[in-house]
Amino acid sequence: MTPADLAAVISDGIHQAIRSGHLSGEVPREIHVERPRHRGHGDYSTNIALRLAGSTGLPARDLAELLAPLIGAADGVAKVETAGPGFLNITLESAAIGAPARDIVLAGAAYGRTDRLGGLRLNLEFVSANPTGPVHIGGARWAVVGDVLARLLEAAGADVTREYYFNDAGVQIDRFARSLLAAAQGAPVPEDGYSGAYIVDIAAKVLRDRPGVLELPRSAALDALRTEGTALMFDEIRTSLAAFGTHFDVYFNEKDLHDRGDLDTAVARPREGGHVFEDDGAVWLRTTDFGDDKDRVLIKRDGTWTYFTADCAYYLDKRSRGFERIVVMLGADHAGYVGRMRAMAACFGDDPDTHLEVLIGQLVNLVEDGEPVRMSKRAGTVVTLDDLVEAVGVDAARYALARASADAMIDLDIDLLTRQTNDNPVHYVQYAHARLCAVRRRAEQAGIDKGAPEDFDPSLLTHDREADLLGMLAEFPQLVATAATLREPHRVAHYLEALAGTYHRFYDACRVLPRAGEAPDDRTRARLWLTEAARVVLANGLRLLGVSAPERM
Repeated sequence: MTPADLAAVISDGIHQAIRSGHLSGEVPREIHVERPRHRGHGDYSTNIALRLAGSTGLPARDLAELLAPLIGAADGVAKVETAGPGFLNITLESAAIGAPARDIVLAGAAYGRTDRLGGLRLNLEFVSANPTGPVHIGGARWAVVGDVLARLLEAAGADVTREYYFNDAGVQIDRFARSLLAAAQGAPVPEDGYSGAYIVDIAAKVLRDRPGVLELPRSAALDALRTEGTALMFDEIRTSLAAFGTHFDVYFNEKDLHDRGDLDTAVARPREGGHVFEDDGAVWLRTTDFGDDKDRVLIKRDGTWTYFTADCAYYLDKRSRGFERIVVMLGADHAGYVGRMRAMAACFGDDPDTHLEVLIGQLVNLVEDGEPVRMSKRAGTVVTLDDLVEAVGVDAARYALARASADAMIDLDIDLLTRQTNDNPVHYVQYAHARLCAVRRRAEQAGIDKGAPEDFDPSLLTHDREADLLGMLAEFPQLVATAATLREPHRVAHYLEALAGTYHRFYDACRVLPRAGEAPDDRTRARLWLTEAARVVLANGLRLLGVSAPERM
């Protein structure tokens, strides 16, 4: 019996109490059950009586005592005890505890998926680095967190579109073009330009493809370098992200917004609502009406657009494509954008709490021999995604970046992440999976089969370490749904490390395969179902992180 199954049992008990007239009100949409810290308090505990006490008018303890026998009468429940001010401690029958092992194996890769967010159509924009240089290590963090969050949201039932906003218009692209021209001419880097070996490489590629570009007038040469250099840079960005396991459904060009006249629409729409005004020769959006710290310029005095206007047009474009929730992931240097973006959505008549979500991530440092790594071989002053992958590999980099809460600054220790020991968290989890695969191989070599599903006897899994492992495995779907709902991918990595530790303790305490000369029995087969269930969950969890699940290490 999984936590979701037990929540359904509790819900049925509440329904019975309502139908019998002993309880008034409605059954909560969500009923939380959790594993107690002490096994003496049962297999699961719930605070449902405490939650319902206020709305029913009954003391929580009385309500718990009303619900206890109704829950205890369900199949698979051994006993229910009332504790403290109104907690319910629930003990399951051994067969009910062990049953999820079979269900997990039969579900395979689908185990962990729910419909918690079913029906939600969501646009998730992340990375969106300017095509003026390689993806830096901060962008690498969003490449992982965004990708893992998308996988989690889909596992929870949401319809997710992964989107990369390609900033191919504006001042930074002009600076990029001037930098490429200087490199092509062998001239010094412009004062506000970009430097690094990648600039020289891209300029050389453009000259190779367009050998006459330097013979063009300066404006035409800049146009050619801007167009072709940006395309080459973006191809490199896409290649790096794909090699890192991060893929997008949509690559959206900012230039399209300008070419289609979408920025005019972005001004006209809030003007109709009375949120646009003119002052000092500029056109403004009155975002202070919706909590922003100051109003925002849409059109400058010289008649040019601001970056914020393009942001407005892009938001409207996403909403016009039918997305009911827009999630945007930004770096720490964009923390001040949250207020203006929420106000922008409100100016368009949307509810910022419903339609827009802005996630802010913190900085990442790469550390080697206890010192920060600050220089890139190719990009000059910043450490890039490719530098990170070269230093520790894709699996270690993805796991380490996903493992920390996105709103916390982190140091990635090269020495730790390349260590093949248990203090390296990705090694620890992957080793647990490889160890489980080894058990399966040894069973196959010995001609031992776990048997048909109908022959599996979950009541034989009675050891405390078996119960611990089964409890952890049963929590996985709830863990995935919670991580998706709270936008906290790091919960998956922490769960996998706890699961790996629980499995290692089980392995040390419970012999799975018989010793030489002993015949396998039903307990052997039951434990093979359990170990296969653990392997499935570890593999599914690593897949959510975009990390490989090796069969041998």
